[in-house]
Amino acid sequence: MGSIYKRGAVWWVQYYKDGRPFRESTRSVKEADAKRLLKRREGEIAEGKLPGVYFDRVRFDELAADYLTDYRTSGKKDVHNTTVRVSLHLAPFFGGLRVVDITTAKVREYTALRLEGGAAHGTINRELSALKRMFNLAGKSTPPKVGQVPYIPMLKEDNIRKGFFEADEFLALRANLPPELRGPATFAYKVGWRRGEIFNLKWSAVDLDQGTVRLEAGETKSGEGRIIYLDDELKAIIREQFVNRHLGSPLVFHKAGRFIGEFRPAWRHACRAAGLKDKLFHDLRRTAVRNMVRAGVPERVAMMISGHKTRSVFERYNIVSGDDLKRASALIETYFQDQTATVSSTVGEKSKKKGQAKEPNPLKSLVSRQGIEPRTYGLRVRCSAS
Repeated sequence: MGSIYKRGAVWWVQYYKDGRPFRESTRSVKEADAKRLLKRREGEIAEGKLPGVYFDRVRFDELAADYLTDYRTSGKKDVHNTTVRVSLHLAPFFGGLRVVDITTAKVREYTALRLEGGAAHGTINRELSALKRMFNLAGKSTPPKVGQVPYIPMLKEDNIRKGFFEADEFLALRANLPPELRGPATFAYKVGWRRGEIFNLKWSAVDLDQGTVRLEAGETKSGEGRIIYLDDELKAIIREQFVNRHLGSPLVFHKAGRFIGEFRPAWRHACRAAGLKDKLFHDLRRTAVRNMVRAGVPERVAMMISGHKTRSVFERYNIVSGDDLKRASALIETYFQDQTATVSSTVGEKSKKKGQAKEPNPLKSLVSRQGIEPRTYGLRVRCSAS
């Protein structure tokens, strides 16, 4: 049984859950407000819920800390980017707020602020996804730290990259890359592996005798291991890397035995020299997917080679180019020409048959309109007996 009382001019309520007393200020000088709050809290307790005052004490900072801990302990790869999203963007805006004050309106305010700052839709959506994940984790904790998860509206993403390389563009780019990047670029162009998977590739994953390269489950973003068989060009590249390997370095692709880190200046220089604009290393991965499908590789097999786990992302990478559309137009034109020729031939045959004179029926002149036999008009036919 709860009660209400005053502290100064402000009304307070007191109630119990599991024998534990809870005291909560109404922040109001009206007794009616205190009665309504007490009734609401007693109703929550009767339904087996935590009283709302418990959630009032939880703040964004606690949810953010739990989220980052979960991210680190679950073995996620992009811990650094996630930490940046929380510390540089979400925390300055939501930091110190009670979770009950983080409403849909507040989220929209954050979104508007980020848009005014020039952030892309995709960037903002990643931040909002992190915020949503915080609330979902808080709701699943024991005891729960939020009473309800607010609706967090996402932005429509229209900035998904659709870059890829045609064969002549790739050859021109590779010719202008420094030697240490030509092998990784060819590997990405043909196999479609991610940048980190290629540059972290170790000799322990290579079998030169069998011509295979294997990635273990913990070395991939999808968490699943995979194996590929090298074609002749990739075998030659791997053998060349083996000849030029550095003792003490486990890396297949390296720069003087060290990990190839930042290479954007060299990449941009090669793109300019090849007459290419706005190309990314990741565009090689998209190109590999498209080329495998065009070559007739079953999509399931292509996904296993490239390491795509979800079909939605894979289909987004299977990009249609201008040449694809030209070939489609040519095929459609050929189809309609064949259809037109067939129709014309059929119409001609029908016209020919229609124009032919019909053969006269020798019996038609003998058939009277009144009957089968022709009229005799009174003529008598004398038959002589034989």
